Amino acid sequence: MNSLIRFTDIQLVLLATAAQRDNGSLLPPPEAVGEGPARIRKVVEQLIRRGLAGEVDLPSGADAWRTDGLRSIGVIITDAGRAAIGVEPEEAEEPATDLPEPEVTPIAEAPSPAAHSKSALVLKMLRRESGATLDELISATNWLPHTTRAALTGLRKKGHAIDRRKRGEVTCYHLGNQA
Repeated sequence: MNSLIRFTDIQLVLLATAAQRDNGSLLPPPEAVGEGPARIRKVVEQLIRRGLAGEVDLPSGADAWRTDGLRSIGVIITDAGRAAIGVEPEEAEEPATDLPEPEVTPIAEAPSPAAHSKSALVLKMLRRESGATLDELISATNWLPHTTRAALTGLRKKGHAIDRRKRGEVTCYHLGNQA
């Protein structure tokens, strides 16, 4: 079944490098990748959505994938990611006292892409009674403004009735009961 998964070269390099690291971190990317930060971010987001990588809390001072308030969040390869590239998952049967303290502590198992996707987050925010402003959506998703607007357009194309309202002087987007 793993042979059915197709990877780009950069996805394979990031996963293989992470599998070789003690902490399983995808970042920093190896110099051989040669891609810009925007491209790396896009590829890592794809791997997270597919459940092949997951976010973890980092100790202060470590290289962060993103931040959430004062929390630094990194990204590591999951057991599914290891299996997809043909690397044995790390053994979890050994007692934790025999293992060295990991540099990162997992937040949770790899999230279900459908339940924890950014699109699902946007829909949840739009369902709130107060709706969501563009700035709130940008902050929650870490998307650029044009990407956020495109996501709203995509949701409309999928049949969601998204209304524009005013909250004071600010435009607010709201999802009606129809969606």
